[in-house]
Amino acid sequence: MDPLELVASLLGVCCVALTVRQNIWCWPSGAVMVALFAYVFFNTQLYADAGLQVIYFVLQFYGWYQWRHAGPGRTTLAVRRAHWVLLLGLSILGAAGTLGLGFVLGRWTNQALPYADSAVAAFSLIAQWMMAHKLLENWAFWFGVDVLAIGVYHAKDLYFTAGLYGVFLVMAVFGHLEWRKSLAQP
Repeated sequence: MDPLELVASLLGVCCVALTVRQNIWCWPSGAVMVALFAYVFFNTQLYADAGLQVIYFVLQFYGWYQWRHAGPGRTTLAVRRAHWVLLLGLSILGAAGTLGLGFVLGRWTNQALPYADSAVAAFSLIAQWMMAHKLLENWAFWFGVDVLAIGVYHAKDLYFTAGLYGVFLVMAVFGHLEWRKSLAQP
């Protein structure tokens, strides 16, 4: 087990705990976490996940900006619900991304678990985008990603990371409950 994996995992728990509490510091701490995981995943031939971390790095700053300035009158963004049409479209986009990326990685690289890893990558991007926009349903997407990711990381002997996603799974439930409470608040 890579000590860097442990550090990234512990930082991940802190980052998601901050997200559950809607604390703006989840974004800069997330930037450090994803930089560490990019290195870990690249070294274990999970290229979709490694590339995902690079995109996440950029999205950390996008989310930080959104939470600070995307509310009415450029104020702090509040939690809101996503329309079912958006959820359907995002689900179709995630499935298409999984199939496309899985095919490319399975055919032209030595990618381990190309379709499962691609599903983690595609649906994580969608969940991350939803989280940046404070859409309550992001937690349901994260729940599904976490279940799949546990299996992928366990299969690649990334036990700290699999454990981290087990913790993320539980935190996704708490995140949904906490964010749902804030829907009723002005």
